[in-house]
Amino acid sequence: MTAAIPARRRGTARWVGYLPYLVPGVLAFALVIGYPLVMNVYISLFKWKGGLAPMRWYGLGNYADLLTDDAFWTSFRNSVSMIVAMVIVPTLIGLVLAAVLFDYLGRRFGTRVAAVLRATYYLPQILPVAVAGVVWNWILNAQDGAVNVILTNLGVTEPPDWLGNPVLAMPSVMLVLIWVQIGYPVVIFMAALQRVDPELYEAAELDGAGWWSRFRAITLPQIKPETFVVTLTCTVAALKVFAPVYVLTRGGPEGSTLVPSYYSFLNFFDKSKVGYGAAVATVLTLVIIAVAATILLFQTRSERREREGL
Repeated sequence: MTAAIPARRRGTARWVGYLPYLVPGVLAFALVIGYPLVMNVYISLFKWKGGLAPMRWYGLGNYADLLTDDAFWTSFRNSVSMIVAMVIVPTLIGLVLAAVLFDYLGRRFGTRVAAVLRATYYLPQILPVAVAGVVWNWILNAQDGAVNVILTNLGVTEPPDWLGNPVLAMPSVMLVLIWVQIGYPVVIFMAALQRVDPELYEAAELDGAGWWSRFRAITLPQIKPETFVVTLTCTVAALKVFAPVYVLTRGGPEGSTLVPSYYSFLNFFDKSKVGYGAAVATVLTLVIIAVAATILLFQTRSERREREGL
């Protein structure tokens, strides 16, 4: 017992020593994330038009109303398309591009060529969303957009309205999101390939393995941790995407590109249904937390299986 007391005191002293480093982070989290989240949940329990209007207690009524709100469910169904455009397609293409840049072009033409191409792919990521939206609005404009001008010159008499047609609007937005997002996995995966032992590739080449065989047997297993990181961050970004939809379509036409974050924005500002918008934002937050926890759990189990296999 007497020996345990000093050990406990040493543990307490160690935690006290960590406090100067923990307190700023805890305070920043509380001010930037914790307090706004608590206030958002609180507001979602009221009917409120914002400003100086009175707040009327509504309890869980806003959440009950969401269950019968077709626009709310449509926005979450559209989130599946966002996940395809921002997670699945860019990750798959990014994997192949990174492997080609690192394992083929980098060896054949030098690392500078690979670095230039990598920067080119990443350029859309650093462009302001407003600038990218203006450019793509011009490209996809139904009247004098670059795409329709080309189609008209090719003999198409009635070129499509890419952003105004309910059938074409979502694929058009998805195309823009793929263009914006594809550079991120390329950069992450190329950084991951830097730590792969080059002797693995050399041994595989000596054994007669082609590029695809090396990619499947060496590249994919070696960069699995980075694949989880890309999947997690891109999925969260896809679920809370707002700016591209706001700039390109404003959720239209006919709600075909409506997403939860923009639907919450509409209720907050355009419809003056602040409590209802807060409820949408709260549900979206819970969905993001659940999806992120699922991906992290899957990653943990995968790493545990690999360690046990070793």
